[in-house]
Amino acid sequence: MTKNEHNGWTNYETWIVKLWIDNEEGSYNYWREEAEHFSQNDNVYGLSKALESEHSEALPELQGFASDLLNAAMSEVNWYEIAQSMIDDYKANHPEEVSEQEAEA
Repeated sequence: MTKNEHNGWTNYETWIVKLWIDNEEGSYNYWREEAEHFSQNDNVYGLSKALESEHSEALPELQGFASDLLNAAMSEVNWYEIAQSMIDDYKANHPEEVSEQEAEA
């Protein structure tokens, strides 16, 4: 484990964002559906940008040091790693659908 890794993720910031996505039912269901959509084309990059955009837009407007700290933490999140994990999880849990998608391609 390198200095910045946390529970198998790139860093604490990435791990905590993924933890919140998975532990809030509405968020989990929404992002699971998005992972299904993006997995059809193995579009990890597209899902990562959607994750980043929606989470950035949901941030509260802060000023001063709180804003700087929050923005610094968010800039450390590895959105691509989260997206890859979500697509991999979808594929692992829906192998029959993945096979159908590959057959159609």
